[in-house]
Amino acid sequence: MSAADRYAAAMERSRREREQPSHAELDRFAAGFDFPLDDFQLEGCRALEAGRGVLVAAPTGAGKTVVGEFAVHLALATGRKAFYTTPIKALSNQKYQDLARRHGADKVGLLTGDSSVNSEAPVVVMTTEVLRNMLYGASPTLEGLGYVVMDEVHYLADRFRGAVWEEVIIHLPPQVLVASLSATVSNAEEFGAWLKEVRGAVDVVVSEHRPVPLWQHMMVGRDLFDLFVDEVFDPSNADDGREDELRAGATARVSPDLLAAVGAVSRRQREEQGGWQRAVRQGRAGRGGPRGRGGPGPSHGSSYGASSSRSSVNASVGSRPGGGPSRAEVLSRLDRDGLLPAITFIFSRAGCEAAVAQLLADDVRLVEEAEGERIRHLVEERVSALADEDLSVIGYWDFVEGLTRGFAAHHAGMLPTFREVVEELFTAGRVRAVFATETLALGINMPARTVVLERLVKFNGEAHVDITPAEYTQLTGRAGRRGIDVEGHAVVLWKRGLDPLGVAGLASTRTYPLRSSFRPTSNMAVNLVARVGREPAAAILETSFAQFQADRSMVGHARTIRRNEEALAGYAEAMTCHLGDFSEYAALRHQLQRLEKDAAKQRAASRRTEAAISLEALKVGDVIKIPSGRREGWAVVVATPRGARGEHGAPSVVTHDRKLWRLTLDDVPTPVEPVTTLRVPKGFNAKSPKERRDLATSLRVAVPHDPPPSRRAVAATAAAEAAEVEELRRRIRAHPCHQCPDRETHARWAERWWRLTRETDGLRRKVEGRTGSVARTFDRICDLLEELGYLDEDGTRVTPAGERLRRLYGEKDLLTAECLRQGVWQRLDPAGLAALVSTLVHEPRREEVEVAPRMPNDDVAEAWHATVGVWSRLEDAQDQHDLPRTPAPEGGMAWMVHRWASGARLETVLRDSEIAAGDFVRRCKQIVDVLDQLADAAPSPVFRATAQAAVDKVLRGVVAADRVD
Repeated sequence: MSAADRYAAAMERSRREREQPSHAELDRFAAGFDFPLDDFQLEGCRALEAGRGVLVAAPTGAGKTVVGEFAVHLALATGRKAFYTTPIKALSNQKYQDLARRHGADKVGLLTGDSSVNSEAPVVVMTTEVLRNMLYGASPTLEGLGYVVMDEVHYLADRFRGAVWEEVIIHLPPQVLVASLSATVSNAEEFGAWLKEVRGAVDVVVSEHRPVPLWQHMMVGRDLFDLFVDEVFDPSNADDGREDELRAGATARVSPDLLAAVGAVSRRQREEQGGWQRAVRQGRAGRGGPRGRGGPGPSHGSSYGASSSRSSVNASVGSRPGGGPSRAEVLSRLDRDGLLPAITFIFSRAGCEAAVAQLLADDVRLVEEAEGERIRHLVEERVSALADEDLSVIGYWDFVEGLTRGFAAHHAGMLPTFREVVEELFTAGRVRAVFATETLALGINMPARTVVLERLVKFNGEAHVDITPAEYTQLTGRAGRRGIDVEGHAVVLWKRGLDPLGVAGLASTRTYPLRSSFRPTSNMAVNLVARVGREPAAAILETSFAQFQADRSMVGHARTIRRNEEALAGYAEAMTCHLGDFSEYAALRHQLQRLEKDAAKQRAASRRTEAAISLEALKVGDVIKIPSGRREGWAVVVATPRGARGEHGAPSVVTHDRKLWRLTLDDVPTPVEPVTTLRVPKGFNAKSPKERRDLATSLRVAVPHDPPPSRRAVAATAAAEAAEVEELRRRIRAHPCHQCPDRETHARWAERWWRLTRETDGLRRKVEGRTGSVARTFDRICDLLEELGYLDEDGTRVTPAGERLRRLYGEKDLLTAECLRQGVWQRLDPAGLAALVSTLVHEPRREEVEVAPRMPNDDVAEAWHATVGVWSRLEDAQDQHDLPRTPAPEGGMAWMVHRWASGARLETVLRDSEIAAGDFVRRCKQIVDVLDQLADAAPSPVFRATAQAAVDKVLRGVVAADRVD
């Protein structure tokens, strides 16, 4: 072969290699698994090896983390760094253990808010917030970074923390390849299109296939029925080409056996209910009065509260009202059918603990005694760092007893060490049943053979609502362990009122759009201005997914506006009148209609508005009469919280019967006025039954016997409105077009013109409001920061105060910076500072009523009142700039945290408190995180020393038990 031939052959080989690139690293990586990689996994990995980013959207349990692990493999193979980010610390800890086992502990590090291990390793697992802070701080650890894995990237829809994901994606250096791993969402292509705009070449890989098929069941009484007929219903499996039929025809394929069983049980319950009601009526008649305390009657509490009068029903359809089996019976049936291990989702922490207590009371055992003893030894070893005196306080004895019998609870209120033990034992197959809240479904790798849903309703913080199809899929997605189970199982427990057809529709719905929750913050603003300048920063924010979605959603509106404008021109021509300007005449008629309609609305709404104003005007100690409803009677105001923007405040009252309520306009639809004032003791605790009883006694003494009637509002403008209406009617009659014989025909076209004009104007306002909305919010934040002195007079440079704000992260970042700048915490000792910082992180549960918080001493009380004053002035300033308000500081934990930081025992700290030990520990870790930030941003060495000392005082005992350094 000549030199020319050899050269031509070499060029041809080179061309073929370019067209079919080598996947040598992927081949080496895949060889480390004992199963072949799926097509979607291979597609995602090939994109990374070819130098492109990738978005992988696949069902829970499909194995999308393999793509993330390949990014780690590539980093190590090419001498670069890889960061593996997760949304929660528990998942970071879990992933750190996985990668350390695979690559060696010397090559893998961990960075979370309370753990730092080998942070300069080539592979570091971290929470997404840690990476965001690194980017803003230009950390040297970023040097050599080649890959970032964003696990659970769909978290960017989270309303509280979602913005962090977008910040990271936007600010990562362009040479860094991002592997984004998401649960299945219906708009993955839209999200991928945004990623391409901000990151360059990004492949979108979507898999709808579950590697472990999912069977859907319902348990009626003690019997288990398939939900669908003759096939495994897998709502994410579109490979058979029948996806449309799966979606639309799901309810048509509900098992007739299931429907027959539900019908039979429902009829039997109605018959039994009717018999019971007849017995009650006969009993009342025989006694000549209402039934006594010991008489039979239905359970009015939980649907699972047993009633002795129903034993005959329960014997045939289960041991709980509503036809539901007991938890012991559910597990017994699952065990008999080979469906354990199982996760039962209960949307209540108390419910999870109660489930464990019920199984203990029923003497349930799911593992051999010898295995139980081995589990006991492991748990004792893991909790050896905890003080014996704290074990009872944190619920240790029931916890370890349940584990030795093969079952446990799992929820956010548990001690982190307890949760980790449960996760470890369940993943290893040594615990057979876990009762969990929905937080377990948010990323923790804890699959089971079966998932059980006791209810399809949950409390969302404001009301009890049905779970969404996305939540149903996320929860049941835990069923089926890849490589262990050939199929997974989802079991819904039937109870009275639950429609199997509705469950089938829930399981078959496949629309889960990913929506951005991104919004600029004060910390984000000063960091961006410091890094790139104000104008470039605004341009950067315009690249957010939030703005991308806003702009895309406006494309259809813009098209509609153009179409409407053409129609308006036609309407204007159709209403032309030869006698005069019909548009002018139509405007007068339209004005008259609007005035009459507004007057009617105003009359209807005035009473409700007056009632709202009267509620807002109430003060602590005011005594009022609730006019009607189940809360009718006398009440005294004990708290007057402010409403959110656009909402009215809802005062909390103690009624004459010692009940604590938060009043709404449903309770007080007409204005109320205080009839007298009652002294409410300073530090009054509305949660204390004794204090409520004492106050109610004083209320009954203080109120008058004959309350004065409420005053009716007088419509002061009624006469003026009537005169204006009459003047408009006169002008309409005098207009030339009023005499036109075709007047009403023209009027019909004019009405269409007005209606379409209103619609078009609304669309224009919507387009104008959404276009550039993120940048406009950023500008308003910068204006406020300039006014407060965090940016210079030109608003283009960060001041020394702004530099401190750059190091403060959190929902109350600007409030924290303002308190530092004004020195309101300077006089506090370490325990006092920790107590005060608790007011920045504490979030009371929604059912808690605001009362005057108890402060541990005068110094903390003075600093607390000063902090509230700073917050109030800041809120006013944010209102003036049309910005979201900073949430108010919450003092409910200050006393407890001060006790803890002063060295008190956990039992003493939690006494008389409704806060669970796990919640207390989690809040303390958040306090430590803020204290670390304060030490970093301290305005003086003395304050820095105080903050550091406060960290040491809080970070002890159970709070420090699972901390890794």
